[in-house]
Amino acid sequence: MAQQLLMPKATAIWLVDNTALSFDQIAQFCKLHPLEVKAIADGEAAQGIKGLDPISTGQLTRDEIARAEGNPNYKLKLSEPKVRVPESKRRGPRYTPVSKRQDRPNAILWLVRNHPELKDAQISRLVGTTKSTIEQIRDRSHWNSANLAPMDPVTLGLCSQIDLDMEVEKAAKGRPLPTAAELGATLQPAQETEKLGFSYERDEPKEKEIDADAVFAKLKSLKSTTPDDEDDDQF
Repeated sequence: MAQQLLMPKATAIWLVDNTALSFDQIAQFCKLHPLEVKAIADGEAAQGIKGLDPISTGQLTRDEIARAEGNPNYKLKLSEPKVRVPESKRRGPRYTPVSKRQDRPNAILWLVRNHPELKDAQISRLVGTTKSTIEQIRDRSHWNSANLAPMDPVTLGLCSQIDLDMEVEKAAKGRPLPTAAELGATLQPAQETEKLGFSYERDEPKEKEIDADAVFAKLKSLKSTTPDDEDDDQF
């Protein structure tokens, strides 16, 4: 990516006010039309914009400006930046190192089992695989299905935890609400519970009726045996 000038119009205003550069030189450096630079010099354009010093921003040097002022045909050149910002990569299939490609089927199996809400495209973005491979692992038709073991792709280093959480959150937003059968047993509605008949009688064993005759007969037998026991004690 070619280096670009920051705030071209503000830079052109500063160059018009603080240098002896020609309109053509300023226009070429700031990627503007010479007539637009002339309008800036006449105060007809870019009113209210504060000039930006390209020397303080590190985009020009004083020597470069002096060289251009001494030669009207000289074209200003941007200074090399001290810090280069890496270019943002385009979103596409994730690259997987060769050393970790053998772990991808295990990671796919883990995602299929633990996050069934994820779509094939999401799994493909996370571990850098193809939809056909995901389908083979889903229906157990993969050539190495017997030896696969589910393994966390974050632990394997195939994706970051942040990426995984983002994909799971996206999938959860489009997932329908769970049904009562999926949630399991729930409280019965009031309409059904009101129809139930409750019995407040306690299931306790009933006491047996007392037979008076049997009780007295037992007492008589005890009295009859007591004197005999006493006689035995005397002898």
